[in-house]
Amino acid sequence: MTSQRSQPNYFPVLTGVRALAAYLVFISHYDYVFDEGFPQIVQRFFHEFHIGVTVFFVLSGFLITYRYFNNFHLTKDWFKQYLKNRVARIYPMYFLLTTGAFIYYHYTHDQGITRGFYSPVLLYVMNVFFVRGFFSQLWDTGIGQGWSLTVEECFYFSAPFIFYIATKYKKFYVQPVVLTALGFLLVLIFRNVDWYGFFGNFTFMMLYTFLGRCFEFFVGIKLALVMLDKGFSRTNNIKYTYIGFILIFVFVAIMAALPIPAGWRAGLQHPFGIILNNYLISSAIALFFYGLLTEDTVMKRVLATPFVELLGKASYIFYLVHLGYMYNYLHTGWDKLNDVAFELYGKWGVDWNSPFQYDQLNLVYAFIALNIISIILFKFIEEPLNHYIRRSGFLIKPAARK
Repeated sequence: MTSQRSQPNYFPVLTGVRALAAYLVFISHYDYVFDEGFPQIVQRFFHEFHIGVTVFFVLSGFLITYRYFNNFHLTKDWFKQYLKNRVARIYPMYFLLTTGAFIYYHYTHDQGITRGFYSPVLLYVMNVFFVRGFFSQLWDTGIGQGWSLTVEECFYFSAPFIFYIATKYKKFYVQPVVLTALGFLLVLIFRNVDWYGFFGNFTFMMLYTFLGRCFEFFVGIKLALVMLDKGFSRTNNIKYTYIGFILIFVFVAIMAALPIPAGWRAGLQHPFGIILNNYLISSAIALFFYGLLTEDTVMKRVLATPFVELLGKASYIFYLVHLGYMYNYLHTGWDKLNDVAFELYGKWGVDWNSPFQYDQLNLVYAFIALNIISIILFKFIEEPLNHYIRRSGFLIKPAARK
């Protein structure tokens, strides 16, 4: 196995990919702006851009494995340091923005935050501790898109044990099979229990829990193991970047053509859609990453530019704020500006169009504003808190510098 010291530790291109993934999810949540003037299949195609979440999962599997596989130790101090790093990276902004969501609910009683749950306080606790992601009736409460962090956190806790089993018992490929089988078993046990949909059905388990989506992380893990073993040089000129990229969207197009099951909202929730998303698209994403890491292409140069890299660093916050109360405030602001514009036109006696009367333009304004907000929050809150926690005595005291 190649020493990780001879390998790069940071990949600007993969940071840029984070921005791409977040923007795909953004498009999937606001596909309604394509209602007018676009064929339904085009809207369906954009609606399936939730695959940005799959990009995040594969990327997490790759990065965690690449950084920790060669030096993991199932000791108390190592595990504390590992968890400290994960908390510093993920938790501060999630906690602050989730708290903001429930403060917003306190003043607005927006049921999009609580989904009618009887106790907002208990639900808040379930959100800040990532527990709501195990319940099909509560998974999209608080910051709705934050359900994916429950999946991420399950992977973070599992990763050292996945590495241990893979190295000590040489059982790598069997692990996702066992984990998915465990998910099926939990559904069989709990699907008839009225407990807010705890592992309530197979579709929920396969799409919104780590047990169902573990394969996406294992694809990233496998890619990291290949890179650690063989390095970044190649002897062929096959453009894996573009092959992987094209395959991703071919699979998305197939998913968009699938019938939507009753009670669901996307082709993703069709049984074949689950296979496409969890297995085929994740494999195509890994191929895309392999190309980005081993080839020099225009796409790689664009994704690795300093500006796109900055957008990628702020993409975690963008993902958390692009849907929900932050966007609601912006949308309300555009409506007020639209009213102001027409009031002014009335006073001036002109019949002009308002720059805030079109949904498509308002979405562009929101996209730009959310990116600016995300960069500001990253620079002045997320990054400083991340560094502070890593230097603090939380969980374990930092090692003394020699």
